[in-house]
Amino acid sequence: MALPINIDELLRGKTVEWERLDFKRGWNPEDVIHSACAFANDIHNWGGGYIIVGINEQDGVPALPPVGIDLHDIDGIQKELVNLCNLVQPTVNVLTEPVEYMGRMILVIYVPGGEVRPYKAPKHLGKEAMKAGKIYYVRKGSVTKVADQEEERMLMGLCNKVPFDDRINQTADIEELDRMYIEDFLKRVGSKMTHEEIMHMPMAELGWHLQIIGGSSEDLHPKNVGLLLFSQNPEKYFPYARIEIVHFLDEVGDRFTEKILHGPIHLQLEAALKYIREQVLLEKVIKVLGDEKAVRCYNYPYEALEEILANSVFHKSWDDRNPIEVRINHDSIEVLNFEGPMPPITNADLKKQRIVSRHYRNRRIGDFLKEMHMTEGRSTGFPKIYQAVKRNDSPMPIFETDDRNGHFLATMPIHQAFVDEKAYLVSIGKELDKDGKKEGKKDNDFLKDFPKDFPKESMEEITDRQRIILSLVQSDCTLTSQKISQKISEKEPVTQRTIKKDIADLQSKGILSREGGRKNGRWVITNKNDNKNRE
Repeated sequence: MALPINIDELLRGKTVEWERLDFKRGWNPEDVIHSACAFANDIHNWGGGYIIVGINEQDGVPALPPVGIDLHDIDGIQKELVNLCNLVQPTVNVLTEPVEYMGRMILVIYVPGGEVRPYKAPKHLGKEAMKAGKIYYVRKGSVTKVADQEEERMLMGLCNKVPFDDRINQTADIEELDRMYIEDFLKRVGSKMTHEEIMHMPMAELGWHLQIIGGSSEDLHPKNVGLLLFSQNPEKYFPYARIEIVHFLDEVGDRFTEKILHGPIHLQLEAALKYIREQVLLEKVIKVLGDEKAVRCYNYPYEALEEILANSVFHKSWDDRNPIEVRINHDSIEVLNFEGPMPPITNADLKKQRIVSRHYRNRRIGDFLKEMHMTEGRSTGFPKIYQAVKRNDSPMPIFETDDRNGHFLATMPIHQAFVDEKAYLVSIGKELDKDGKKEGKKDNDFLKDFPKDFPKESMEEITDRQRIILSLVQSDCTLTSQKISQKISEKEPVTQRTIKKDIADLQSKGILSREGGRKNGRWVITNKNDNKNRE
């Protein structure tokens, strides 16, 4: 049966860290049982790991193409593996899949983090050797090793401490899991499982295959990760398992819109990012003196916001009765999450601008998000954020927590060019063009139909691009925002979203109004003879 993961991405370390991959040139029962024991102990809450038989290892990474294993040996290896897992105390449960890769057969063994840690395995096989007892194994980097005294103490501390997302939810039934969400996920990650397999497979088997259910065969229940990602209403079991967006439309905060997102948490994440792309993100184009190339920037670096929001879903304490809050202010975006970062990270550490932690609150959720390419999750989140910020020349974000690590607040300031354009240009050693034009100069042809009797005071309130919009609708009052965007883009690229923002600004100032519906309506410009309409 196919594993729910893209094999090519797995082997190339794109969705799973190298520390969670153990490559075996050939079948060695002792090595395999030790690695299986180590992954089951999951001392860092990584979520277990993968043993790949038939690939040689070089410095912790696979040497490709694979050496491969004989097809006729696979069935015998899988049967022997079952017996080996029974030698681990407590018994380890694994998933296996024979895979043809680059023309050679390999065997992929997935060992999930155990629910009844710690685990022991015999140091050697054979009757006499096994009488000597069993010992603990752990992973250190890409190496399986015997646990030292400190690591044994850590394992004892992990006893019965299964991460929240990997715990069995005794209050829920496996029918709460939705096959359509599961199928969508498997398609995203490139699984070989077909629609027919997914739809006809018993939910108990499908859930076990994804490791989103647990318990005895006669008393199966979904795990928390399954309910959060694959149930229609996670809030039924986790109150406030949602993302709340508050978008302030003025500096005072009197005008705002609110959007509350529900459903599977990864779909909430996608919806929040879509809202930012469509309702918040703006591009600015500034024509500078003596330079044919305009300065371009966005009010916020999208990739940085994407990583911040994904990390908030990854690291949230989902049993906490607080939502993820996204506050869009006139000069910043704030993402508030509960609880705070995992110890030993402190508020002082957050100010160092590089945080490396190997302890995870929701490793299983992180795995699913990584497989869908929705987060990095390899301690590269912060560097990715800083790189995106630098590319856009934005101010550095601010990360904060309290003394108890009870919350995590990420603040992304708006780009300086959207606050004080001239000051920003001075800071980078540039000036506006001689006419002081903003948002890029346009050809005078655009302005030939601009109303000659338009009030001077209104002219001072609007940008050059807004003047062009008015000239275009003056010549054709039936133009859509898409058509306006297309016409302006003939001279200088501009998004439809930006045009919609400009139109909304003109409407709020009483300069432009709409008569009739979206399809058959028309634009009306308020000139000096229409002052009554502006009152």
